[in-house]
This record gives sequence, structure tokens and C-alpha cells, in this order.
Amino acid sequence: MNKIVHRSVDRGFSNLGWLESYHSFSFADYVDLDKMHFGPLRVLNDDRVDAGKGFSMHSHQNMEIISIPLSGGLEHQDNMGNRSIIQQGDVQVMSAGKGIFHSEYNKNQNREVQFLQIWAIPNKKDVVPRYDQISIIDLQIKNQLYQILSPIPEDDGTWIHQEAWFYLGEFDRDKKQTYEIKKTGNGVYVFVLEGEIKISGEKINQRDAIGIWNTSSIEISAETDSRLLVIDVPMID
Repeated sequence: MNKIVHRSVDRGFSNLGWLESYHSFSFADYVDLDKMHFGPLRVLNDDRVDAGKGFSMHSHQNMEIISIPLSGGLEHQDNMGNRSIIQQGDVQVMSAGKGIFHSEYNKNQNREVQFLQIWAIPNKKDVVPRYDQISIIDLQIKNQLYQILSPIPEDDGTWIHQEAWFYLGEFDRDKKQTYEIKKTGNGVYVFVLEGEIKISGEKINQRDAIGIWNTSSIEISAETDSRLLVIDVPMID
């Protein structure tokens, strides 16, 4: 088993006034050659957007972009005609493929938005761009990881062009679960949203993360009431 721990205090940080963003991997002006990616997982940004502010229309290409709101409402528009608001309990996916333009704004005028912005390198280039948004309320299971994303369109949750599986979990203190890695050669990147967990003997606190590979399973133990995101991806170079 191999592992790497990314502590919250060691993340990159940018502050544009209306946007505060913590970067688990190198992003924009933050460059750390030891934190370029984990398999195809290229970006994991922990973002806070001021009331009424946001990202104007901009482009992406050949990237799978996943947004997970943590609080507030984020308004999305794109050049494919989609216009919607995502909020806590939703997951949004864009396959940028040959190219997509979109904007994201905090719909609220009196509160900030917090969300995770995650980018994964696709296993197919120049696909037809697509947009998907789902509610995960009916998928939630207390004290158990539940799947929100996979490579299979017919599976639970949404899907992307990559052999990746995403799970969320909300655990009471002292609850445990064994997670079986989905595919030989994959690893897992676990990001703690709240609380403290122990994985493979390592204590991981709020906004810390741990990457583990060369194993078939991991043991998750909640040291406190906790919320976490598990990302299961191929360990490509």
C-alpha cells in the first residue's frame, strides 16, 4: 500500500476579493510539482463566492468538470442553452470535450456560496460537450458511502468519460466501513469535508485529504461525526 497525505494547511490559496479558493492540486498561480494530479484527478478546488458574484462566461476543453455545492445556490449558464441553479444536494457535471462556454454566479444576494470544483482528465478526447445535473437526496444513506458518479450512464448518480467513481458519506462517530476499490490499478483520494476520520492508521481532519493506491480496499473509521468524499480513479502517470 502506498499513501500520500495532503493537509489542509498546505493547500494553495487565492483571494480575488469576491472569490476565496483553496487548491488541493496545482492551479493557476499556485504551482507545486508534488501536487500536480492524482491519477486523472487534476483539480480539487474548495471555493467560496461572495453574494451576487461569480465567474463570467469562459471556455473549457477536454476536461470532465464536476461541481458539488456545499451551501447556497450557484447559477449556471452555457452555450448549449442550459440555465439552472445548483445547490446543496445536487451534483453538476460538464464534459467539455470539443469545447464549452459557461458562466457561474452566486444566485443569492445576501449569502455566500461554497462548492467543490473538481476536474478530471477524460479517457476520450474531443467528445460532444454535455451537461448533466442531478439531485442526490434520494441516494443518501446514513453511515454508508453512497455513489454519486461513475463511468456508467445507467449507474447510480451521474457519469463522466473516465473510469472514476465518486462517493459521499456522512458518518456518526465510531462508525466504520470497508471500501473496496472498484478496479485493479485504481487508487482512492479521500477528502474530508467535516470532522475527523482514520484511514490506514492515518488521522485525517477537516479539509485534509489522503491518496492511497496499490491496495484492494481501505478501512474508514469516523473518529467524530464526519462527512467525506471518496474519489476512485486509475493511477495513470
